[in-house]
Amino acid sequence: MTTGKLLGPLFVTSLELCCGCSSRPGSATHGSTDRYFLLTVNTQVSYWQTAGAGFAKAASELGVQSTVAGPGNYDPGAEQQEFRRVIQSKSKPAGILVSPADPELMKTDIDAAIDAGIPVITIDADASASKRLSFIGTDNYEAGRMGGEFVSRSLQGSGNVMIFSMPEQTNLNERYRGYMEILAGYPHITVQPVVDIKGDPQIAFDQTRTIMGKGHAKVDAFVCLDALGGKGVARALSEGHVSGKTVIAMDSDPETLDWIRKGYIQGTIAQRPFTMGFVGLKMLQDLHLHKPRSLSVAWAKEPLAPIPTFVNTGVIWIDKQNADTFARALEAP
Repeated sequence: MTTGKLLGPLFVTSLELCCGCSSRPGSATHGSTDRYFLLTVNTQVSYWQTAGAGFAKAASELGVQSTVAGPGNYDPGAEQQEFRRVIQSKSKPAGILVSPADPELMKTDIDAAIDAGIPVITIDADASASKRLSFIGTDNYEAGRMGGEFVSRSLQGSGNVMIFSMPEQTNLNERYRGYMEILAGYPHITVQPVVDIKGDPQIAFDQTRTIMGKGHAKVDAFVCLDALGGKGVARALSEGHVSGKTVIAMDSDPETLDWIRKGYIQGTIAQRPFTMGFVGLKMLQDLHLHKPRSLSVAWAKEPLAPIPTFVNTGVIWIDKQNADTFARALEAP
């Protein structure tokens, strides 16, 4: 692949993790026709496959049907189209988990689903201006502060930092805010303008190669606020035989863990996508079976709300010391 993008079909609507067949993982065991959807972007990324596994696990335990859907590469517009297809289908979904790549783009559609009586909960990335009922995910601001503390220690308070992100995503912006709050306390640390990788690790690779070329500003640390950037940076440093740089990644796919073992990534902040999918489906089913008086109520302002505004699933710091232990834990049944 010359672009470095994760390619796949425009819509992964057939990736059904629970289809009512007992021979398949996550199948309905109690004959329920209630179907829940996990809508995301870039479904071929291991992060979302892990979230889908948690979604399927909860579906299996509850005896309901579940489907993961969305574009097979990073495409917020395609995610919006798939969300619309789901809420307009003849068979009304019992509930939807969605990770809005572009919250502003998704707001009207999330509101339309709520108005139609379909419970919607955001995971990983929030759309707080919408009528979504709850957000399940990471305290991204605190995750950014965690990374900022590591970078400042690694640089011993002095150096140039390059940050890779996707500025349209609110969760990444919160991580950026956390990093900047910590790094602002070090006058001898300079943060370069953010590089938008647009969901493509090849951009992180190309930018790193360019930055490390002659005539460009020296960069001592690379901070990657999404799951893809760290791998691109590490590959560029490896192929360029560049060592001694601080690289902080996000999430815990196998390639990221391999680069940690090889020493090109010093650490990564791992979220808990399995937990997001698992807890999210159980919350949706409870809302489906025990419907509140109205989905359109601003529950975040209600003292007796039947659902929390935010469920923090936490993070895990991974480096060479615990990378293998973490990987084994993921493989455990």
